[in-house]
Formats: sequence, C-alpha cells, structure tokens
Amino acid sequence: MRVLIKGAGVAGLTAAHELVARGAEVTVAEHSRGLAGAASWYAGGMLAPWCERESAEEVVLTYGIGAADWWEAALPADSVHRNGTLVVAQPRDSAELKRFASRTSGFRWLGAEEIAALEPALAGRFRQALFFAEEAHLDPRKALSTLRQGLVARGVVFRASEIDEGGFALTVDCTGAARIGEVEGLRGVRGEMIYLQTHEVTLSRPVRLLHPRIPLYTVPRGGGLFMCGATMIESDDGGPITARSLMEFLNTAYALHPAFAEARLVETGAGVRPAFADNLPRVSRRENTISVNGLYRHGFLLSPATARQAAALAFDEQSGRGHVR
Repeated sequence: MRVLIKGAGVAGLTAAHELVARGAEVTVAEHSRGLAGAASWYAGGMLAPWCERESAEEVVLTYGIGAADWWEAALPADSVHRNGTLVVAQPRDSAELKRFASRTSGFRWLGAEEIAALEPALAGRFRQALFFAEEAHLDPRKALSTLRQGLVARGVVFRASEIDEGGFALTVDCTGAARIGEVEGLRGVRGEMIYLQTHEVTLSRPVRLLHPRIPLYTVPRGGGLFMCGATMIESDDGGPITARSLMEFLNTAYALHPAFAEARLVETGAGVRPAFADNLPRVSRRENTISVNGLYRHGFLLSPATARQAAALAFDEQSGRGHVR
C-alpha cells in the first residue's frame, strides 16, 4: 500500500515508522522549512508520563508509559536516557510540591541528602523533592534527525514539493498547527524556550522547579547545554520569545542554580502546539484520509501511541474517530 504522510514533525515521522514496519510504501511531504521552526524542534523531549499526569488526563499516563520503550527500540543505543525526573521547589513554595504530589503517582519523596546524591550540583539548595525514577528523556532534534535517517534507509521518500495525492491509496495528515482554522476545535498554544550553556552546572536528568506563576523545567543536552522551558500561552502567534518570558526563564533558572546567571544564552525560540479543548490528541479516518492532530505538549510522549493507532486505521484493524486509545 502506497501512503502519503503530510508533515515531517514528530507525529509524521513516528507514523511513517509504524507504517513502514507493517509493509507500507511511504512518502513524506514536509514543510519547506523542515524540522527547524516546527513545534517538535522546540520540544523538551521529556518522556515523563507521571509528571504530565499532574495536569493531564489519565490517558496521557496510560499511553505515555510505553513511550520510552518505543523510542529506545526506534533509535540507536544511548539515545534515550532513563535517569528519571526530579521535581523541586523553593521552601517558600513547598505547598506547590505537595499539590503536585497529590495529583499524580510513581514518585518517592527525597530529603536534602538524597537530592545531593542524585544531583550533586543541587546540594544544599532544596530540602525536599519528588523523584520519578521510571521516567526518561531524549534530545528531540537528534531523535528526529536519526529517525528520519533510519526511514530513508528503509526506503521512505521525503519530498518538499507539491505531491499529487491521487497516486496514493491513503493520506495521513500530520500537519499539526498548520491546520488551525481548518480543523474544528483545533487551537494554538504557544510555547517558548531558551538554551543556556554553562560548564558550572552538571545535571543527569530533567529537573522541574515548581513556581506558582511560571514553573520551569531544565533538561540537560550534554556539553554544558541546557534546554529551559516552557510557557503555555493561549495563542497561535509563532513569533520570537517575549521579553517577559525571557526574564521569567532567566530568573527561574537562577533560582534553580546561581551559576546559570553566568551562562551563555545561545538560543531562544517559540513554537505553536496544536491542541483541542481537552488537550488530548485525536486520530480519525474519513475515507482515504487519516488525521493525526492535537498532540499539545505531549508530542514525544504520545506520538508512539498515535502512530500505532494511525497504522491500525490504515490497515483496517479498527475504525472510527476519537482520542488516543
């Protein structure tokens, strides 16, 4: 079966992987700007279903638990880092830590000595933390590039030009935020991020610093590079990061560790995440078109599940329309 996938972000590439695994002949039509600038490019890459459950529906936990295994199987060794997630808060914000704990599971409480043992750079900085030992993370940019290379090696064709859909048995639309205004109920949620570089801080896992106004997650990328994010603003404006958000990020990074005050600001960025009212993705089929959209902030976490469902719909293993299930 010849399949055309529209969109080469995380939804499109994971769908291509699942379809090729089932024997489909796949062509991917990508946006002219490629990966850079897409929502997937600015992602944190945290495979953190228990942390996300704090503010998401149970389905995000249920279908996110297997994400690390999927990515580990799809990517080369050592691409997925299974070091867990550390959630901390300043003593004055201890209520935020307790609130977070009350809304999820899969963690254990740590005291100051245990925090220092896990992350020596944070020794003496926090009295308590939540440790989610089963969570993982990856570098989204490396993951997407590597996944794409693997697909090319397996015969997937990538095209930047217009493609006649008539030559394909099926089209899988994974164009995400580009469909805002066309897909009923789809809205944009703006997310901003920064990259900081310093060799004065070493972290082995994502660290989430809770704050009543703007919580911050910091994800190590290696080589002294850290991705810090991210805002959630109800807007489909994909323009540059705002001065206010930048100040909030820098202030919160400094609160995590003072050495970030001397870090180099090497990149800022903003992307628009496609989302439905319930912030859950939807996979549906209408005639010869399958639509995958609404991954919100859970792209790398839930795209393996949406890819499997899209592949199942493509091969008529199930039919209908709805959320990831």
